[in-house]
Amino acid sequence: MLPLTLYFFIVIVAIQLFYYLLVFGKFAFAKAQKSESNRIPISVIVCAKNEAKNVAKYIPLLAQQDYPDFEIILIDDASSDDTLDIFEAFEKQYSNIRLVKVENNEAFWGNKKYALTLGIKAARKDYLLFIDADCYPASKDWISKMSSQFTTNKTIVLGYGGYEKIPHSFLNKIIRFETLLTAVQYFSWAKIGMPYKGIGRNLGYKKDEFFNVNGFISHIQIRSGDDDLFINQVANKKNTTICFSPESFTLSEPKKTFKSWFTQKRRQVSTTLFYKPFDKIQLGLFYVSQLLFFILAVILLANQYLWIVVLSLIGFRYFFTWIVLGFSAGKLKEKDVMYWFPFIEIVLIFTQLNIFITNLFSKPVHWK
Repeated sequence: MLPLTLYFFIVIVAIQLFYYLLVFGKFAFAKAQKSESNRIPISVIVCAKNEAKNVAKYIPLLAQQDYPDFEIILIDDASSDDTLDIFEAFEKQYSNIRLVKVENNEAFWGNKKYALTLGIKAARKDYLLFIDADCYPASKDWISKMSSQFTTNKTIVLGYGGYEKIPHSFLNKIIRFETLLTAVQYFSWAKIGMPYKGIGRNLGYKKDEFFNVNGFISHIQIRSGDDDLFINQVANKKNTTICFSPESFTLSEPKKTFKSWFTQKRRQVSTTLFYKPFDKIQLGLFYVSQLLFFILAVILLANQYLWIVVLSLIGFRYFFTWIVLGFSAGKLKEKDVMYWFPFIEIVLIFTQLNIFITNLFSKPVHWK
């Protein structure tokens, strides 16, 4: 039994090295990006539902972007708080802000995709940038850096949306490590030419991409996925690129409790069930290989079976993963999470297993 376990462990280590070196290495060892501004007209899309506190803080930061030709489309999705009042005040204050008011529609009630569709239709520019209502750009050059990656052929730009750092918070490090790993995955597969995901916190695409597939119609019945399901549908090797210069990042305030973060991740994980078959397989294989790596390592070490060989394989795997993720963390300004990498990885893997099991028995709550 133990010899077979060791052989299986070797296979799992090989799978892990395939992902980290051959796939994730595409982003980790990529050269710094050149960003020559092309100054194309941009529509920034912000959809909010009951986000009065956040939009009051963050919309002025968008309005202060250093870019010559952009408008901001503020979408109020039938908010019950002061979001609409704040949006109306901003519309009067800034000449390049336009407001889209969405009323509850019985057919699409509670569906963010319906509200976003109205906002996209209202946009006057051909190129769109998306940012969530609880996010803000990391610099005044966010629009400039993201838009610089658009070309005649590259009509989809995937960006990075990070989280604020909270000193002395282990949960914050878990959240930021998970965000880092997710970004490394979708950036790397995009560089290989097989993009599968984007995030609504920082995403850009040409309006034609939206209308060519009739918008969100193919997955309108799914509450989530206005970002990743859409990109999973339309992105390909020819039309997609990435943007990872630090000035192009967006930031969000992270969850403060494990329960709230767990609920957020349940919603995100549930959406992956609707990805294309290959994308579901490659994501599933990666996470299963992570889980089996730890389980088999514990079994083999507990039985002291060829422990020198097992420890060598463990060390070999950690050496290369640390290098790849370390270079990636440097690009995405998340180096500090790497000091806790082995502990965070174990917590994250078993948290994801818990999320998967929980989602089997109950549906996560989406946009309300």
